[in-house]
Amino acid sequence: MIADTLPSRRVVVVGAGMVAHRFVESLLARGDAPWRVTVVGDEGRLPYDRVGLTSYFSGRSADDLALEAAPLRDPRVTVIPRDPVVMIDRDRRFVRTASGVEHAYDALVLATGSSAPRPAVEGAHLPGCFVYRTIDDLERLTAFVERRSAELGRPLVGRVVGGGLLGLEAAGALRGLGVDCTVLQSGTHLMNQQLDRAAGEVLGRLITRRGIGVRTQARSTRFDPDHTGQVAGIEFQDGSYEAADVVIFTVGVRANDRIAREADLPSAPYGGVIIDEACRTADPAIYAIGEVASFEGRCVGLVAPGYAMAEVAADRLSGGEASFPGYDDSTKLKLSGVDVASFGDAMATTPGALDVVYTDPIGGVYKKLVLSDDARTLLGGILVGDASAYGSLRPLVGMPLGADPAAYLLPADGVEAPAGDLPDEAIVCSCSSVTAGRIRGAVHDDGCADAAAVKACTKAGATCGSCFVTVKKIVGKELTRLGQTVSTAMCEHFDLSRRQLFDAILVSELTTFSEIIGRFGRGRGCDICKPAVASILAGLVGRHVLDGENAALQDTNDHVMANMQKDGSYSVVPRMPGGEVTPEGLIEVGQIAKDFGLYTKITGGQRIDMFGARLEQLPLIWQRLVDAGFESGHAYGKSLRTVKSCVGSTWCRYGVLDSVGMAVRLELRYRGLRAPHKLKLGVSGCARECAEARGKDVGVIATEHGWNMYVGGNGGFSPRHAQLLAEGLSDAELITAIDRFFLYYIRTADRLQRTAPWLEELEGGIDGLRAVIFDDALGISADLDAAMARHVDGYEDEWAATLRDPEKLTRFHSFVNAPDTPDPSLAYVPERGQVRPATREEREGGAVLIAGTTLEVRR
Repeated sequence: MIADTLPSRRVVVVGAGMVAHRFVESLLARGDAPWRVTVVGDEGRLPYDRVGLTSYFSGRSADDLALEAAPLRDPRVTVIPRDPVVMIDRDRRFVRTASGVEHAYDALVLATGSSAPRPAVEGAHLPGCFVYRTIDDLERLTAFVERRSAELGRPLVGRVVGGGLLGLEAAGALRGLGVDCTVLQSGTHLMNQQLDRAAGEVLGRLITRRGIGVRTQARSTRFDPDHTGQVAGIEFQDGSYEAADVVIFTVGVRANDRIAREADLPSAPYGGVIIDEACRTADPAIYAIGEVASFEGRCVGLVAPGYAMAEVAADRLSGGEASFPGYDDSTKLKLSGVDVASFGDAMATTPGALDVVYTDPIGGVYKKLVLSDDARTLLGGILVGDASAYGSLRPLVGMPLGADPAAYLLPADGVEAPAGDLPDEAIVCSCSSVTAGRIRGAVHDDGCADAAAVKACTKAGATCGSCFVTVKKIVGKELTRLGQTVSTAMCEHFDLSRRQLFDAILVSELTTFSEIIGRFGRGRGCDICKPAVASILAGLVGRHVLDGENAALQDTNDHVMANMQKDGSYSVVPRMPGGEVTPEGLIEVGQIAKDFGLYTKITGGQRIDMFGARLEQLPLIWQRLVDAGFESGHAYGKSLRTVKSCVGSTWCRYGVLDSVGMAVRLELRYRGLRAPHKLKLGVSGCARECAEARGKDVGVIATEHGWNMYVGGNGGFSPRHAQLLAEGLSDAELITAIDRFFLYYIRTADRLQRTAPWLEELEGGIDGLRAVIFDDALGISADLDAAMARHVDGYEDEWAATLRDPEKLTRFHSFVNAPDTPDPSLAYVPERGQVRPATREEREGGAVLIAGTTLEVRR
């Protein structure tokens, strides 16, 4: 009976990837679509998210990557997996699959995508050489790495051939598998299709900092096998040679157009079925969408234009007149820890185009905006190291920028980035071609009450997610205009924002999490609200982080008051106020590092970090540090980290004021101060700024008239220069101003919000902040001063207190069956050769490599 009600017109979709999924979804969404749909794929899986493929190495399973199944479960849809189409009969209008089954069609949609080629050189098909395209590829790669590293008894040496977007993702995946990886790029710089040379070189330095090697102008000519026939090395055009245990090829894509060519459909010389603006091929009954389609001589391996083609084809089959507008080459790198985006005319090919560039090679930041010859219209841009403006800039391509370009490149120094509404026609989500007007319509016309509902309704932000912050801002504004309350709930257990919860705890004088959630929340809490409440209690109550219930609220690092490293060991950072340390202190730190086999490094915050400590060693190390006069540097907490300083007037002939003395005074005053995020200060003794104070949450610069105070500077992946708050302050005025700034921020910021975005969102901006701090505009100055006085008077070093408490020390046992001493049959060999390496006899006794630390079994 169901078959009798199905539409009679038949559309066959060849390919079962993301673009095919979008076509089916779009076709079925157009009212009573008069089509029966047959989807024929060559993989044994339903469509999945190839854009997020690298997240497979972060724990996401194949099921997690699967796209929404609802469109494929529609009674009008039949899905045939693992049976690829091998022939098209255009005259009789049917396709034949590898199993010999024939499927008749009234309309045929080619969505066969592309494949990952290997270079045409000797040895490119050796065992150990892979492409990086499908989940099956990733599963084979993972299995090989695990097996081969076990066979060789050491970490593998990996090489990724191709330094484009996919190559960098593949390198990150190899690094996550414990492989020592290098990217080999034949051109002059990474991502040369999306970035200019200056940006590519900055990106290269960022990639190198992540432990991934980069070699440019490297053309491979042969891949050599070892005695077992598996890949062992690469020979290059310049005659050089590098070892390689595993190789991944990411040298572009090749359109899967074979069946189209064999059916005599016109194809482009370099691959791809030629289509018109309706996404039709030369045969009016056959459409081509995605990477297999060639439009105006180009095939593009990005999902956004594929989705746009899918929408056009679905509209045409439904009687519409939609047209494909051309390719949007905007890209955003998904490699963890590296922020890169390219959009519009990034290479400034438009006649008369102007470049506006900001670059900080040392800080790893490069930003370029490409403008029209009258400097008004945004044509494109490149963002490396800080792509936070991508969501705001990408929708403005082809439109007036509406502000000084510096507002986007340098959103500080008093230049505010525009906060106006995007025009309705601006495309916010390039993956799904969703405009700002469509998002507003979802709120006003479709009744969407939050950003998640808008995403489900419009698909904005559902693919790569880079636009979702912009989507949330638009939704929030529209809901406010409708008079609706926009939720600022911290998590599912508290309907209050962090600021509201801070005020509630302050007024109620509650001192435990169980009391707080019982009165203001529900449930048992989570890893969002628990650390937030712990931070609030630390400031209001001042109890030790491991006292009572507090111990169960802390983040991973706060649990043991040390930073966990990637190999499971911990780092130890004693405080050195202002970077000042005595010769005796240096000697003691060096002796401790030597005795415990720790790797030592001078940090950017002018103190010494000691890496490689085991859990049970932490109290032993800290006992010696405390005895030597050191205290916790709080490198593990969302609290004051460091106060950096130059040598100032004490030693420097240019120094105006005593920057070291002030830095020491500030660090001792604010040590242990818990906040929504970490806090850093810098004090420079003159305008030459050797302490880089304007990149800190609070920057202090000496002048002949006193101290100038800057606030709201941050480093990291979204650098901000601090803004000038006050000039010519005395010592006492400076300290009072910093007191009030820190406490006002702590009381009003959102969870994990740093001072830069907090200041950007603060009502009244920098002027409003001045009014609060210097003019007592809110009438809270006395309260803030008293709170800081309580903090200073009540400070106690957390590690010194822990060493005096036997109960707290029970947390520092690696083995429950050996609480006092580690198992004598185990020996740990530290990294980087700072201590004696294991002897040959010890290694032959049986060693297992565990994430960078060799755990040896003595016999």
